[in-house]
Amino acid sequence: MPISPEQEALEAQKDAQEVHRYAVWGLLPENANTRIKKVMEALREEFGGPEIEPHITIVGSCLMTEDEAIGSFRDGCNSVKQIYCKVENFETSKFYFQCLSLVMEITEDLKAQTRWFAGCMNRPFPAMPHLSLLYGSLTDEEKKRAKEKVLAMDESIAGLTFLLSRMALYRVNFADRTQKSWEKILEGHLRVN
Repeated sequence: MPISPEQEALEAQKDAQEVHRYAVWGLLPENANTRIKKVMEALREEFGGPEIEPHITIVGSCLMTEDEAIGSFRDGCNSVKQIYCKVENFETSKFYFQCLSLVMEITEDLKAQTRWFAGCMNRPFPAMPHLSLLYGSLTDEEKKRAKEKVLAMDESIAGLTFLLSRMALYRVNFADRTQKSWEKILEGHLRVN
């Protein structure tokens, strides 16, 4: 039985008032996005894991209603200027969501802008800015092979630079490692200086 427009509106209003977990991601410019996606696809083919939208985690997790999250996200986008990013390091981790990541160089600008955005989202501190290439639970040997594969495909990836000008607000559920329930709520542009 189809849902009436009135019922749909009531469901949307109810959803906007419930508390959910949100994250803010910095979206890569097209040239960097294409380059990173190619590497991510090759890693997934060999090691598995969910398909990930290439992003830099800015704010990792906040509990809010959808209305609060949207308002805070818009405040952040209107307050924070575009951020110059440079990959400083390429590392593996025991954490599922950071199994294989590019870590950003922590400049004063990056620190200030991400801290400000985190404050807008009512978080005392931002996430460690990183770009996960693969989500998974790999053995140390598999991580070593994955790292070698990345460097064989793109040896200069550890020096990648780009300007972060767009952000995305996602509703996330960390229990869902497939990310199928994760939902992009809104995109926004950062201020041009």
